[in-house]
Amino acid sequence: MRKAVPAVYLRESPMIRIYNAKILTMENGMQPFDGEIQTDGSRISYIGEKPPADSGDARPFEREIDARGGLLMPGFKNAHTHSAMTFLRSHADDLPLLEWLNRQVFPWEAKLTPDDIYHLSKLAVMEYLTSGMTANFDMYLTPDTIAQASEDCGFRTVLCGALNDFSQSAQQLDEWYQKYNKEDSLISFRLGFHAEYTTSEEKLRAVKELSDQYHAPVYTHSSEGLPEVISCRERTGLTPTAYMDRLGLFENGGGCFHCIHMEPEDLRILKRRRVSVITNPASNLKLASGIAPIKQMLDMGISLAIGTDGPASNNCLDMFREMFLVTGLSKYRENDASATDADTVLKMATLGGAAAMGLSDCDILAEGKQADLILIDLNQPNMRPVHNLTKNLVYSGSKQNVRLTMVAGKILYEDGEFSIGEEPDFVYRKAEEITGRIFGN
Repeated sequence: MRKAVPAVYLRESPMIRIYNAKILTMENGMQPFDGEIQTDGSRISYIGEKPPADSGDARPFEREIDARGGLLMPGFKNAHTHSAMTFLRSHADDLPLLEWLNRQVFPWEAKLTPDDIYHLSKLAVMEYLTSGMTANFDMYLTPDTIAQASEDCGFRTVLCGALNDFSQSAQQLDEWYQKYNKEDSLISFRLGFHAEYTTSEEKLRAVKELSDQYHAPVYTHSSEGLPEVISCRERTGLTPTAYMDRLGLFENGGGCFHCIHMEPEDLRILKRRRVSVITNPASNLKLASGIAPIKQMLDMGISLAIGTDGPASNNCLDMFREMFLVTGLSKYRENDASATDADTVLKMATLGGAAAMGLSDCDILAEGKQADLILIDLNQPNMRPVHNLTKNLVYSGSKQNVRLTMVAGKILYEDGEFSIGEEPDFVYRKAEEITGRIFGN
């Protein structure tokens, strides 16, 4: 059974002041500066240098935090994941994509209950927080229990439909779309289906109808593995991207996860349809799926974001590792050490993710925006000297540098401690119980 969230946790977000910080807002052309951020409820109420002393009473901050020269910046956005696949971490390994799915993923997922997914999603949320992620784009089996887990933790989640021939329906997508897209909510919903190779044309056309009805973008896995592309060509005469475009699925924009084996025309379609690409380098590397043509996409002006994919194929939910791999693999693929620089990658992990996920209120640090931010500890060996702050973050940064993660004005992780309405030991114990039952341990 689920544990009740303590009432004290459910109160409104406090007023918090974080001072003596370097601040990187991620606004175009804005350089880091010394200053402070103040929050009021879920939003940023002040950002800048130390404000002038008030002539009246001082503001009643619940907390005042000395950043000690650390860096305040927008939280990372994990733009593609399957959180509850934590139960398969280090169990479903060392197989190519399709064999991995059919042998190690689909059969075990069939044993999961909605309550299992609730608890396993909480475990993933904890890991996101330690990596400075303030939002995730979660595609999995039971959106309702995923949403409940995120709400109970105070975490921001964009749910993505996972319609295919085996689970979910167009009617359910419609219901979830109406249910979760509320103003100022931690939870939102985007239309989506698993992939063209797991979803009949009839069901794809139903998704298209919903997209037209709501003028809503559509999201899916695409061109992750070469066998997938070959199979689609044999069945339709087209690449997955071209086939989905022929069905009109991207007329309202959207996003594609992975996009490794892409033809020039595929990239032109994505550009023309304003489709974001969410790259997942660690998962693609581990499954030997290939290296996405990141430089070509960037050169064409395609919007890019970064995701971890699920913990069954990664197996670590770490945005620092993903950022390094994006630039490192791109340099290797192009045989060009100047390909895909650190500034570009950091934008992908923050602004690009916010754009792909429809989180325009959580993209940069600015007054009135949602207080979704992280504090990076610069006073650690891997961050010194500071020749270039962005390059330090992308090339040498790690989870150890995440001092604080705040979502909607609430500090959910600070100095190794979690404030998610649940004791970590309970989350760990539930994960072990679930995996023990499923695998007979």
